[in-house]
Amino acid sequence: MALESQENVSGFIIQGFSDTPELQISLFVLFLVIYLIILLGNLIIFLVISCNPHLHTPMYIFLLNLSLIDISFPSNILPNLLYILLTKQSNISFLGCMTQMYLFVALASAEYLLLTAMAYDRYVAICDPLHYIARMSRKHCAGLITAAFTGGFVDSVGHVVLISKLSYCASHLINHFFCDVTPLLKLSCSSTFSVELLFYFVGTLLVFNSFLLTLASYIFIISAILKIQTSEGRQKAFSTCASHLACVITLYVTAICLYMRPTKSYSLERDKYFSLLYIALGPVLNPLIYTLKNREFKSYFNKMRERISKLVSKQ
Repeated sequence: MALESQENVSGFIIQGFSDTPELQISLFVLFLVIYLIILLGNLIIFLVISCNPHLHTPMYIFLLNLSLIDISFPSNILPNLLYILLTKQSNISFLGCMTQMYLFVALASAEYLLLTAMAYDRYVAICDPLHYIARMSRKHCAGLITAAFTGGFVDSVGHVVLISKLSYCASHLINHFFCDVTPLLKLSCSSTFSVELLFYFVGTLLVFNSFLLTLASYIFIISAILKIQTSEGRQKAFSTCASHLACVITLYVTAICLYMRPTKSYSLERDKYFSLLYIALGPVLNPLIYTLKNREFKSYFNKMRERISKLVSKQ
């Protein structure tokens, strides 16, 4: 896949945040704290759900897979950024760069599709509760999760194949803190029309369709909730989808900030901070959103913590 381009370039240099050298240590500490919060929050969700069979329901299985994406997505980028900030060694091989870009696009696409599947799950739970067990069986749930990951990882293949075949005969300095599509296209001295066309077509198709399906689900959900006669019933029904709705809003707002800005206001320097927001905000907030008001999850988390405390005290 990468043989043609490797005749032109064996690797790249990631600029990172070198425009502010006096802040390198402060940025390292900040990003390290953010990354540790992401790991801790999402690992807790993963372990609590994995270790408690009572939580092996569709909603929590979807949440478990979302936590896997929220661990993998920043782990593809932040450890390398921390290494660059600490050692100031910013070289990355051509294969390493293509791999990082592939995982970035694949995991982002998988998250959109997974959140769409979670919206469908909430739609069935609220609008068709009598058939929920049949429509969201383990088989159907596994099929939706498999489709989300397969769609995400297949979607990004075309981007990487085309970008790896571009010629990079100018500067090899990537004005970003990771190998993103746009900075790589700006480095190429060959035509990028086919890559940009594929990127906008596939990206728009996937994200727009995911948005439309999620929006349609919530139109039906809100319509069903409004038909509930008691305020207590409406509040209880809304609480079952409030966490997912908050995650969806977080994802789409950060995506709009990053990708749907006017061309005149586009700046690679500013893009770094929007990208950081896109990469870190969701994985930081999602564990808080899903656990703060979830009594069932907190109950099992406290039980698990008590077990661990007893095991530690015995030793």
